[in-house]
Amino acid sequence: MNITVYLGANEGNDPALKQAVQELGRWIGESGNALVYGGSRCGLMGEIAESTLNAGGKVTGVEPEFFVQGELQHEGLTELIVTKDMTERKTKMIALGDAFIAFPGGTGTLEEIAEVMSKVSLRHLDAPCILYNLNGYYDGLKALLARMIEKGLSSPERQQGIYFVEDLEQIKEILQKSF
Repeated sequence: MNITVYLGANEGNDPALKQAVQELGRWIGESGNALVYGGSRCGLMGEIAESTLNAGGKVTGVEPEFFVQGELQHEGLTELIVTKDMTERKTKMIALGDAFIAFPGGTGTLEEIAEVMSKVSLRHLDAPCILYNLNGYYDGLKALLARMIEKGLSSPERQQGIYFVEDLEQIKEILQKSF
């Protein structure tokens, strides 16, 4: 299975992030799954790629041309796909993925997972959309989705397939049930 992971090109200031992303990458590699991610060698993105590769996994990076020109791409990937822009990158990462995980990240991560959430809720994408809520990172988003239901702007049915998890074990459980 291709697992698309969205995460930051920064490392963040919580040491738990690096540890958890390395654990996720190691599991992807050891389990025989493949990683699809944004292609960068920097920050948490670089950590997940290295962890997956070191565990014997395949890693596909999808990076827009302007990042490649800035020499931000990871050089040791199984495959690097270069897109013309961020919109094409998002489309390609969704097309390649069988499951989607948003690890803690910045505004780019939020934008990317929001598109996946929308496609899942509209039933245009039949895949699990998992928000890795490490140390409560996505609590605010979880509350917002609940508020949408409370205000009649969404429904539990519309949000089926969107999961908030606290750890890797919960990710494994969701993926086992889904595939």
